[in-house]
Amino acid sequence: MSESRRAPKVIAVANQKGGVGKTTTAINLGTALAAIGKAVVLLDLDPQGNASTGLGVPPSERRSTSYDVLVGERPLKETLVDTLVPGLRLAPSDPDLSGAEIELASAPRRSYRLRKTIERYRDDLADRGERCDYVLIDCPPSLNLLTVNAMTAADSVLVPLQAEFFALEGLSQLMRTVDLVKANLNTGLAIQGVVLTMVDTRNNLSRQVEDDVRAHFGDKVYKTVIPRNVRVSEAPSFGKPVLLYDLQCAGSQAYAGLARELVQQERGQAAGNIREMA
Repeated sequence: MSESRRAPKVIAVANQKGGVGKTTTAINLGTALAAIGKAVVLLDLDPQGNASTGLGVPPSERRSTSYDVLVGERPLKETLVDTLVPGLRLAPSDPDLSGAEIELASAPRRSYRLRKTIERYRDDLADRGERCDYVLIDCPPSLNLLTVNAMTAADSVLVPLQAEFFALEGLSQLMRTVDLVKANLNTGLAIQGVVLTMVDTRNNLSRQVEDDVRAHFGDKVYKTVIPRNVRVSEAPSFGKPVLLYDLQCAGSQAYAGLARELVQQERGQAAGNIREMA
């Protein structure tokens, strides 16, 4: 893998089940990474545009969106807007994106549209001597062409998983999609990790689900878990990540811990690659 392919690291945040904290994780992980000095782009690939709203970017300021990137093949850099978070930029979304699947139905290499624009963005960063450490893609809550585009463009997939009864059943479907994309479209795709969300440590079911997920996926499950926390739920209505809304709350501290764990994971992988080449 070339240097331009390694930086920025592209992570698709995906789960086809809605309401599992996917967008919340994308927003707050991006914020936490920016807070520790990483340059981050969040690409909102959900037609609902919740990540855009949650970062305080109103529809009136979404003049160029991820729809333009996919359908119009506009350069990613032309869609990016600043957010309230220093170091975190956003490619916003709006409902037009819901028509992209139909519009791209007969397009050649339709699953590679996003990968192509991100590769151009990497080249542009290199040409300008600018830095971007991570591109996070907030996928829609379905396994459609948008999600396939995200996985085809990504280096890895981060899976937010709600600690509930049907968690593993839905996860197995997502993993089959990842395997299909890896086999047919993106041989380098990997599982970045699974992060447990909305965990209630007082609840026996939450603990049982956590034990089952860790038994099944081992060290792919992050040690950091995201607790069920009212401040996390409130923050989007104020157009802020929870780390800006209430830094001291349990949810904020958990996302800060997740960011640190992800960066440590990346360092460990890099060190392993160096040892393999030695």
